[in-house]
Order: sequence, then structure tokens, then C-alpha cells
Amino acid sequence: MDTGTTAFMLCCVIGLTLMIPGLALFYGGMVSVKSSTNMMMMTFGAVASVGLLWVLFGFSMVFGTSYGGFVGSFTEFAGMKDLLEPMTTVDGLPISLFAVFQALFAAITVALISGAVADRMKFGAWMGFATLWAVLVYFPVAHWVFAFDGVVTENSVGGWIANTLGAVDFAGGTAVHINAGAAALAVAIVLGKSAMFGQLRKPHNVPLTLLGAGLLWAGWYAFNGGSALAAGNSAAIVMVTTFVATCAAVLAWLAVEKIKDGHVTGVGAASGAITGLVAITPACGAVTPVGAIFVGGIAGAVCVYAVGFKTRFGYDDSLDVVGVHLVGGVIGTLLIGFFASEGMPNGVNGLFYGGGIDQLWKQAVAAGAVMLYSFVVAYVIAFALKKTVGIRVSPDEEEQGIDAKFHRESSYDWQPV
Repeated sequence: MDTGTTAFMLCCVIGLTLMIPGLALFYGGMVSVKSSTNMMMMTFGAVASVGLLWVLFGFSMVFGTSYGGFVGSFTEFAGMKDLLEPMTTVDGLPISLFAVFQALFAAITVALISGAVADRMKFGAWMGFATLWAVLVYFPVAHWVFAFDGVVTENSVGGWIANTLGAVDFAGGTAVHINAGAAALAVAIVLGKSAMFGQLRKPHNVPLTLLGAGLLWAGWYAFNGGSALAAGNSAAIVMVTTFVATCAAVLAWLAVEKIKDGHVTGVGAASGAITGLVAITPACGAVTPVGAIFVGGIAGAVCVYAVGFKTRFGYDDSLDVVGVHLVGGVIGTLLIGFFASEGMPNGVNGLFYGGGIDQLWKQAVAAGAVMLYSFVVAYVIAFALKKTVGIRVSPDEEEQGIDAKFHRESSYDWQPV
């Protein structure tokens, strides 16, 4: 067992856990004060549900021996009963620690979707959707992308994107961001528009949103750097590309915002940071630091306009999960095909480094497959819940605020002391 890597990954688990309040604050600050607590509870609820599923059978579905490259064995590691022996390792890392690291990936991915349903989805329906989507979509897709042959056991067979297609996704551009973004689009369509759709929706607390973005930025070093699974040069390089891409995206977002709207905003800075982090996630081990500047800058500039798709096409993606995570994830995944350099940890060349279009088409197939599968299954889940238990709060409940009607508490106590 490599104690240095184990210590590094223990720190990464703590960093990933900080992303839970980070996401809650980021989303909670952007919604109405009447539903801020509900918005934050959606994050905590999703994390709690997915965490239990992960231990019971989720880890096994993702990293168990594959059924045709589509999903892992449901029972091979059920309950994680065989992963607790001290000598059970993945490249010197205890498998139990690897498992909790990956559990946080699963939990945060599901929680991301909640931003598309702000102010109008029943909490119980959200919990049902989060549970079903994790089992039917995230676990299989994570198997496609993250389950390399022989990762957990010497003879284990993994997923088709990682092993057969050979697309590059260092830390989850497809499995996390495209996956969550496509699901967000589907559930937003099924749920319908809020009463405020088309009107100016002001965030109730911009400092909370900036604080949340900052916590997410900090946790993202664990997200990307920890995906190297070793305390070494690859992790260090990945943290450099993550940092510089995010900086480029913030500046690009603000520059376009200034040109387009005549001003720059705190929410714009926060959104730009998240966009850069999303885009560099699949590419952080494939592109050079200069390539990372292009990845972040392109994503930051494009996603400013992508968040406007909801107005043009009429779907109510309340907190721009589609415009940031889906579009940013697609951009980062595809740009690997252009900017990848074999001198980086992933060891492949893109078009601009003499690699031709071979890597580009692989990236496109991976992005398209995840997007299509996630959208279709998420739509079916949301539609089934709508026709059975119902997913939308009533107009009166939406008007009065979800916090007061469903949780019997508010984000702030306005009573004088």
C-alpha cells in the first residue's frame, strides 16, 4: 500500500465533500429567497440517497465485471463486503478509499441536475427522480467511462467508452457534466416553465453564489487532481490545467458579458468559473497549460450565449445547467480532439498536434452517446413520475414559496429581535 497516495486521496475526499456545500450555496444564492432552503436541500438529499445506493450496489454496477461493456455486475461488490481487506488495493490505493472517492462523483453529478428544476419541483418527486436516475443512468454511464479493464480486480472487464472506443475523459466531462446536463434538459421539459419564465430573475444573494463557486473551484482540484489516483506529476499537471482554464473562462465570460450587456456581474464571474471547470474536466490530463487556456476561454465565451438557449427554445432551465454543464462539457470533450498533446498524462495527440481526426471522432461518439442515453432515460423517468405521483408544485405553492409550504422554515428570520 502506498501511504503517500493514500494520504493524498484522503485529502481529495475531503476536498470533494466541500463541493457539497459549495454546490448548495452556488445554487441557493441564485434562486428566490422563498425557495433557497429547498434548493440547498435538493443537493443534500441527492448526496444522501446516492451515497446509500453506492454502497449497496452502485459501486458494483460501475466497477464490477461488465455485461457487454454496458453495466457492471449488480452483485459482485454488493454491500462492498469484499473491499474492506487492508491489502485490497488499486495501484497501491485502498479500494475502500477509491470507492468513497467515486461515490462523491456520483452524488455530485446527480445533485447538479437540481439547478434545472428550481422553484417548482416537489421535494419528494426530486428525491424519487434522483434515485431512479442514479441507478438507471449514472451507474451505467460511469461504467462506460470510468471502468477500465482490470481496475478493481486483475481480470475485470470494463466499459465500452473507456476500453473499446478509447475516448479520453480524465475526470468526467461525459459521465458527469454532459450526463447531468442532458438529464437537466429532459426534466425541465417535462416539468414545464415556472411562473417567472421570461421575466428577469434576480438572485437573492450574489455573495452566497460567489462563495459557493469558490468552494467548488477549490474542491475541483480534488475532483480532477484526485482522478490521477496518485500523488505525483500527473496530479500536479492536472491541477495546473484546471487552474488556468478556469481563469481563462472567467475572463472570457466577463468580456463577452461586457460587450453584450454593457456590464460585468458577480453571477457572471461565478458562472464563468464553473464553465471553465466543467470544460477542463475531461481535458485536464490531455491538454497543455496553453491548450487549457484555449479550452477555458472558448467555453467561457460560448456558454454566455448558450444560457440564452432556454429563452429561444422555450425550456425553463432555471439555473443554466444545460448552458453551462451540457454545453461546457461538450466543448471540453470535443476540444480534446484538437488540443490534446501526447506529452500530457493521457498521452494522445489531437488534430493541432499531428494526431489527425482519430481522437476527435472518438470524443464526438462518446459525447453523443452519453447525451442521447441520459436525455431519453431522464425524460422517461420524469414523465412516469409526473403521471403517477406528480412532480410540480401548485401555482399557489410556487407563489408563496417552496420553503414555507414544504419545509416549514425560511432561509432568513426577518422578525425583529
